[in-house]
Amino acid sequence: MKKFLMFVLVAIMAVSMVGCGQTPAEPQAPAAPAEPAGKVYNVVNLVNGNLGDKSFFDAAESGLKELEAAGRITYKSIEMGGTDQDQPKWLETLNEVASSGEYDLVICGTYQMPDYLKEAATTYPDQKFLIYDDNTYVGVNQNVVNITYKQNDMGYLIGTFAGKMTTETGVAKINPEAVVGFVGGIDSPVINDFLYGFLLGAQAANPEIKVDTRYVNSYVDTATAKEMGLSMISDKNADILWGVAGLSGNGAAEAALESGKAWFIGVDSDQELTLPADQAAITLTSGLKNVGKSIVWLFDEWDAGRTYWGQEVRLGIPEGGVGIVIDKNFAAIAPKAVQDAVLAAQDDIVAGKIIVPTAIGDTTNTVVTLRDSLQP
Repeated sequence: MKKFLMFVLVAIMAVSMVGCGQTPAEPQAPAAPAEPAGKVYNVVNLVNGNLGDKSFFDAAESGLKELEAAGRITYKSIEMGGTDQDQPKWLETLNEVASSGEYDLVICGTYQMPDYLKEAATTYPDQKFLIYDDNTYVGVNQNVVNITYKQNDMGYLIGTFAGKMTTETGVAKINPEAVVGFVGGIDSPVINDFLYGFLLGAQAANPEIKVDTRYVNSYVDTATAKEMGLSMISDKNADILWGVAGLSGNGAAEAALESGKAWFIGVDSDQELTLPADQAAITLTSGLKNVGKSIVWLFDEWDAGRTYWGQEVRLGIPEGGVGIVIDKNFAAIAPKAVQDAVLAAQDDIVAGKIIVPTAIGDTTNTVVTLRDSLQP
């Protein structure tokens, strides 16, 4: 597999994509970690919140620290705050750093920033920008690169894990019913991209699987997510819940803990490190969006002469863009057969033996049909 990754080159594509103007560029998997280039980039990281979130912002910071330690960049992070009262300073700060001409790259992220970034990028066309986990205005500004993540591939790994776990009735809380739950934020292409992979992975691991899929219609409503989770457990005998709903998803962890009958799976970051200790104890694993690794990847590409300004790149497992937590509870609780199934699925995705379809840009509604067919 390593030899495969060392030589595979994927063509960059530039055709139209429904809703955003172009298809995401397919990234090349680096043959090996890049050696420091002659140029040392000066970078500023704008945090529309605060460091210490143990999620996206800390992940971005970890990638920048790695690059700094390797002598490839100098950087500073500016914490702009995340409240409604802080938002006026976001555009002000973007304009300030862009107008200074001091930075080779301005980095920001998340769904709250694209409007501000579009305005600043238009005003300062010579400044290069990176925004992660958003593709709202792909191609509008030729000085912006959008990094997004193949959450469908991540979903397949989590689905494989959950589906295989339902067969392990010797594990505490795993009951004979092959039912798991998916607590989504909003019924939307991005959330359904997670779901698509999850459904396919779970079905491949256990053809008898049923998946109770529900949407909170909010990313901050833990109470509703908890109610949904408790219903999945008590009414449908679900013994594993995957929360893909931002803060709302934590309500599913509360439901699993309160019931005493189910496990939880986290998303985006390693939620065993962020949840309260009692909830972390019933969190089997988490699907990861590796923001820090994706930033390192971008600099690897830049140093190699491959740039993606004005484009979206969707990063998957080979580039380290997404993954699954395989230590802590995964290693201690999941039987070896489950662990082996997940790692085999990961290898097969990397090798191209498994191609996970995406819900983004799909007009066939195949994921909806599959979702409905697997409802318990």
